[in-house]
Amino acid sequence: MMFQEFRSHINEIEGNQFPSNSYRQMVLQPAYDEAKKHFLKSMVQIHIAHLKMLEEQQLIKKEEAIQIGQAIGKLDLNYYEERDYNPQFEDLFFRIENKLIELAGDVAGNLHIGRSRNDMGIAIYRMTLRKKLLALMEQLLSLRTSLIAFAEEHVETIMIGYTHTQQAQPTTFAHYLKAVIDQLTRDFKRMQAAFQTINQSSMGAAALTTTGFNINRERMQELLGFDGMIENAWDAVAGADYIAEAASVVQLAALNLGRTSQDFLQWATQEFNAINLASPYVQVSSIMPQKRNPVSIEHTRSLLSSVYGDASTVLQMIHNTPFGDIVDTEDDMQPYLWRAMEKLRGIYKLFGSLVITMDVNKEKLLKRAENSFANVTELADSLVRSENISFRQSHRIVSRCIRTLINDKKDSLDSLTWELANEISVEITGKSLKISKEEFYKALKPEFFVHIRSLTGGPAPETMKNSLVQAQAISPLLDNWIKEKKDKLATCEEQLQQILKGWKQ
Repeated sequence: MMFQEFRSHINEIEGNQFPSNSYRQMVLQPAYDEAKKHFLKSMVQIHIAHLKMLEEQQLIKKEEAIQIGQAIGKLDLNYYEERDYNPQFEDLFFRIENKLIELAGDVAGNLHIGRSRNDMGIAIYRMTLRKKLLALMEQLLSLRTSLIAFAEEHVETIMIGYTHTQQAQPTTFAHYLKAVIDQLTRDFKRMQAAFQTINQSSMGAAALTTTGFNINRERMQELLGFDGMIENAWDAVAGADYIAEAASVVQLAALNLGRTSQDFLQWATQEFNAINLASPYVQVSSIMPQKRNPVSIEHTRSLLSSVYGDASTVLQMIHNTPFGDIVDTEDDMQPYLWRAMEKLRGIYKLFGSLVITMDVNKEKLLKRAENSFANVTELADSLVRSENISFRQSHRIVSRCIRTLINDKKDSLDSLTWELANEISVEITGKSLKISKEEFYKALKPEFFVHIRSLTGGPAPETMKNSLVQAQAISPLLDNWIKEKKDKLATCEEQLQQILKGWKQ
């Protein structure tokens, strides 16, 4: 008896027909809200393209195409964008289809010849995602341009480079920034590859096995601005790797910039005192008057972790899903990727702005480098050249010098003298130093260290200038790639509008 009462109670709350209240609230309502915001335009474009293709293939009569086309033209998209979910229709697709039948009569049902919600849904997802990815890539290039301009100002800004979180060797701020620029360029190229995977047409796959109607899949690809077609119909509706690839690329891009933001946050500390953010990017304390909190970098770091997490959610949601139609699952996972991409796009904008407006404490960085033992790698190299000894012997001489200074509580490079090095050279090699004092002390200067490293990829100013020129030289190519993709999509959209106008006349 208790079971029957409990069951009756649940039925009262949930209802007796599809959809149950909880399913509607948890699944259908959120999916509908996302669809009306992101999918409406793409859905209508697919209707136009599919109708045109059916007319060209003579699968429907010309007068039927005109009748249905005029109905499509009468759709008030603003109305659907503003309306809430209606349980009478399972989703936005059926709501639009119902309206077309209402406007054109039963003939509008022929618009679904040779297609399914499966291939159509995947096409809509891909059309939506390709635009969001292009927008993200545009902002990445904007950040890259800002970093190039900033690096050009700091080819002579000497700083210490770190490995294992310990002072390693002198370098320049431009050298560090160029590494970040190159990493961003690789992120862009990975996004290019993801775009090519995404921008493939699923139309014509129908539910799973194509269709017995003589439709033209290539024509649908052309009309909708896809670069290619997913040949295998099963793959077209089941292969979710296009969204997984996009999620992976976004995840890696967030991880990459997150490492840089962590460095910047450390450099903004008063102890490190390498960079000072402009006033719009810092926040004062409510109680401590001296504080200039670098909140813009703090939030950049945490939001990048959020981007990583949202992208990871997409990958987890795909994990162990059957290799079949996953349209309904994609309704749940797509918003996580959109959110990740939108946040990353905003972070690129914020980070570019805070970098281009911040000040670098050049004098502090140079002084720290001058007093650091980080310069002694070049001394070891110089001794190899001047003393005709092996690098290991030279390394032992310099290493013994540093240990002696540390034991004597001398923590500045000023304490490293030619006399001390000569004494230790005699102990290790049995020979006095041949290097002059002038050359010895020059080898300890961070400026000399940096300038002599003029090989490709090194921090020498002229090398860095050339490297930045090369980075800037490929910028138009990257910009043009995006422009070509956007222009192609805009042209296809305009063509579809012209087709629609032809039916109205």
